[in-house]
Amino acid sequence: MTTNPRERLGADSEVGRLRTVLLHRPGTELQRLTPRNNDKLLFDGIPWVGRAQEEHDAFAQTLRDHGVEVLFLADLLTQTLREPAARHQCVAAVVNDPRHGDTLRSVLRSHLESLHPDDLASVLISGLAHEELHGGRGLAYALMDKHEFVIDPLPNLLFTRDSSVWIGDHVAITSLAMPARRRETTLTSAIFTYHPRFAGTRHVYDSGLESLEGGDVLLLAPGVLAVGTGERTTPAGVERLARRVFGEGLARTVLAVPIAQERATMHLDTVCTMVDVDALLMYPNVADQLVAIAMTPGEEGVEIAEPQPFLQAAAKAMGIDTLRIIDTGLDPITAEREQWDDGNNTLAIGPRLAVAYERNVETNARLEEAGIEVLRIAGSELGSGRGGPRCMSCPISRDEPG
Repeated sequence: MTTNPRERLGADSEVGRLRTVLLHRPGTELQRLTPRNNDKLLFDGIPWVGRAQEEHDAFAQTLRDHGVEVLFLADLLTQTLREPAARHQCVAAVVNDPRHGDTLRSVLRSHLESLHPDDLASVLISGLAHEELHGGRGLAYALMDKHEFVIDPLPNLLFTRDSSVWIGDHVAITSLAMPARRRETTLTSAIFTYHPRFAGTRHVYDSGLESLEGGDVLLLAPGVLAVGTGERTTPAGVERLARRVFGEGLARTVLAVPIAQERATMHLDTVCTMVDVDALLMYPNVADQLVAIAMTPGEEGVEIAEPQPFLQAAAKAMGIDTLRIIDTGLDPITAEREQWDDGNNTLAIGPRLAVAYERNVETNARLEEAGIEVLRIAGSELGSGRGGPRCMSCPISRDEPG
């Protein structure tokens, strides 16, 4: 896979025609989930992996059927690991685990460095169980339970939106808040740094900075970002991102949007997603409560305005009179159920064309009543990690909206 010199990498909206997207097909890492570790690994249940793969394959095919190029993270990672610097970066992130101790760290490093890129990519994603490390030594290894992982699996890698997000022609490698997910950005950083297709791509954020997750970043319009501030993204992370995008000329306004620090609203895109250049799908229970704090470039880097209602602040920043709101559910109970099932978490692949879980019957009907074409996909197993079509996709190339 080589760089196409005419390819337009990047995105400046949520609804411009989607050309290229990054997905991760669930695999062995989901088979590592058990009732003993699923909470630690941030899953609400134990998914049926074969069915999850079928659902994901159908999702990918739906995108292809509508002209979207689908790239898979595991394929890109394997190709990237042919580059020595990328291998070193990914291996270093694994062996820096403070649980290991010097002896186990040395054994583990030798083992990983000996692997073919295909096998190394598999271990980095799926993890390495105690019994799978032949020749393991050291006190840390000896006292490990045989069911423990020397390298933890990454089941949340399915949600590619969180570990990187494109803003204009720059990529932000995010800083994931939860320990179970932090190593994901090592993989996306290596891909967007060393893979030939992304040669020369400039990074506007990196994983060593304050907590910031891609599910909280909405590209409301060219030059206008809304960033959720809650369970996963800190105020310091939002401010750091604002300084970075202002400095690179990628945005003129960043709206900090505080959201409830709860599992059901872990990211801004669990509360609202864009389905047209002037339309938001939104959880009605919070629509009137959300506020936004507008940040704009200033003499000291960032000027911070007084809080305003989110919808008002967003429309003002976008330069439009008002945002159209499509709410999820006719009554509070239906709205709450469908919000929990990621009813708000749609992926727009063009203006008025969105992918959504089929199970959210009421929300999808409301979308269609508002003139949005809905491409329905199954998600009974994919949703066990609390994420919908937007969470499972990282747009790499979008046309300008219009």
